[in-house]
Amino acid sequence: SQSKALGAITKASFLATLKNPQAIVFSLIFPLVFVFIFGAFGGGGLTKFKLAVSPNSDTTNMLFKALAKQPFINFVRYSDSALMRSDLEKGKLVGVISIHQITMSDTSFKNSTPIYNLNIKSTSASASELSQLKPLLENVDNSLEKTLTGNKSQFVNITTEIYNVRPYKQIDFVLPGQIGFSLLFSTLFGISFTFYNLREQLVLKRFYATPINRLNILLGIGFSRIFFQIINVLVLISVGHFFLGFTLVHGYITFIEMVFLSLLLLLLLMGVGLIFSSVVKNDSIIPLLINIFSLPQMLLSGTFFPTTVFPLWLQNACKILPLTHFNLAMRKTSFEGASIIDSWQHIGILGLWIIGIYMLVLKVFKWE
Repeated sequence: SQSKALGAITKASFLATLKNPQAIVFSLIFPLVFVFIFGAFGGGGLTKFKLAVSPNSDTTNMLFKALAKQPFINFVRYSDSALMRSDLEKGKLVGVISIHQITMSDTSFKNSTPIYNLNIKSTSASASELSQLKPLLENVDNSLEKTLTGNKSQFVNITTEIYNVRPYKQIDFVLPGQIGFSLLFSTLFGISFTFYNLREQLVLKRFYATPINRLNILLGIGFSRIFFQIINVLVLISVGHFFLGFTLVHGYITFIEMVFLSLLLLLLLMGVGLIFSSVVKNDSIIPLLINIFSLPQMLLSGTFFPTTVFPLWLQNACKILPLTHFNLAMRKTSFEGASIIDSWQHIGILGLWIIGIYMLVLKVFKWE
């Protein structure tokens, strides 16, 4: 009888656990998401180096064709040389490759075999990637030499030209992501719990009965949270700039533009918080909803690491997330010196998110 009682209690407790969505999400779904995302790093562990092809390069020779087949090289072509140079200086390209053929008579080759000069123009922004790429290029060279001559002879002469540009420090990548990360969680938790508690305590209902405009009630409570978060943003940027060397290309102008971008994200997150506070029936569900919304943002939006580590299909999926566009706009503004107008695409997508979210707020928000 005791064993039956033990079995019944165990079964009932197990079924109760299965009916608890938080237990399923935190113990199973979240770990699976982490495994999936980190398992997708580098598309199978192979780093791909992005190289531009010089307009003057010979692309019909066997060396270029051999390089194009290598899984670690991604050749891109630019119709705009200014854009190519800009991407090179920003570290978006490892280098610009140029291949030229030189015909030489050499007794070590059969008859007359072409000798190639492979030149890579790069910048100090991509110095680490270039140092990883060179041994791989030398391996391709050795393979071609043995295939054509049967022994190791000088077949490809690899040269590099490196230009110094403004250094891209680790803090220049980290700080914008940390600002977005901080705003994401603090705003969602703050707004969601604040409005949920105000509704449960009937404070919103009492406000609703006053002559005060309903919109002003929401804005007043919401703006108080936004103002607090803006203070946090100001502190983070100031500490990053004055103590850690965070780059503000245009000084105070860049500073103000970053605050403006933060305001856009705060407005978006305030709407999400209002939705969460309205759809839940008890406050224990709020953290679950916040984590479901925030986890993809945290891992896939370039907060802690660039989205280029993911396979191409996952990189495209990352572009849907609002925090991705916030991070990109912040980094363009702070380090590259881009203006708000230059980031119009990112701001436009954030704007579409804001419109969609507040249309949903109008449908689901509850005063009591």
